[in-house]
Amino acid sequence: MRTRLASAAAVLVWAGLTLTACATEGSAMPTPGDSPTASRPPFRTASPAPLSPTGSAADLPPAKWSALVADLTSRGISGDPKLISSERVDFSDGSLGCPQPGMAYTQAIVEGYRVVVRADDRTFDYRFGTGDEPRLCER
Repeated sequence: MRTRLASAAAVLVWAGLTLTACATEGSAMPTPGDSPTASRPPFRTASPAPLSPTGSAADLPPAKWSALVADLTSRGISGDPKLISSERVDFSDGSLGCPQPGMAYTQAIVEGYRVVVRADDRTFDYRFGTGDEPRLCER
């Protein structure tokens, strides 16, 4: 009987120590109703500083350039865009390297382009996947 009590006490002490070690002071675990993105800075539609290329330089197909210009026009950008860089990139997932909070993306390599243009004294970072639809990377 005494051995069983000693074993049970040892198990309880071990469990208590394990739980104490796993719990951290001021745990960062979200509680229901908390917004995990509350501490993130707001997304912007244009980058404040020049962006450097991340892939290999590539000529942008004319259909992609036309779609990019049309997107800028729809956003009220009236100046002629100047190409800063155009590069082929293998993106690690469907977010094209620019994930949006709360969105889910395919987890597969996506071949595409990263295109940086300057218009109206602002820099715009566009991404293309396999199609000709531009996605403005808003950080």
